[in-house]
Amino acid sequence: MKIRLAEIAQARSGDKGDASDISLFAPTPELYDLFRREVTPERVKAHFGSWCRGPVHRWEVPGMRALKFVLEQALGGGAPSSLRLDNLGKSMASALLRMELDVPQELLEGVPRLRPPRS
Repeated sequence: MKIRLAEIAQARSGDKGDASDISLFAPTPELYDLFRREVTPERVKAHFGSWCRGPVHRWEVPGMRALKFVLEQALGGGAPSSLRLDNLGKSMASALLRMELDVPQELLEGVPRLRPPRS
C-alpha cells in the first residue's frame, strides 16, 4: 500500500547554518526497519530536488527508532543570509513527511494513522 510518511511517522527539523537537520521517527520496530531500507540519503536528496544542493547524510538512532538526516546547502545560505521564507528549516520535516513509501498492509496493523489517508 502506498502511503505518505505523514500518515505513520513523526519528524522534527531545524537548521545548522546552511544545512537542514531532520529526524524521522518510526512508531514500531518493524516500520523502523522499513524506513532504514527505504528512506535512504539518495531518496531523500531526490525528494527535495533543487531545495538541497549538497550531499545528504544519514545516521541511525535505533534506541529511538529514528533516522537523522543532514541536508547540506539546503537553506539558501542559512538564517542570516537566506531570502527563503523558512530560513531556519522548520518546515523541512513536513516536506519529508510528504514522501510516499510502499508499506505492506501487515506493518500497518495496529499503527494509528496520524493523518487521514489522501483521497
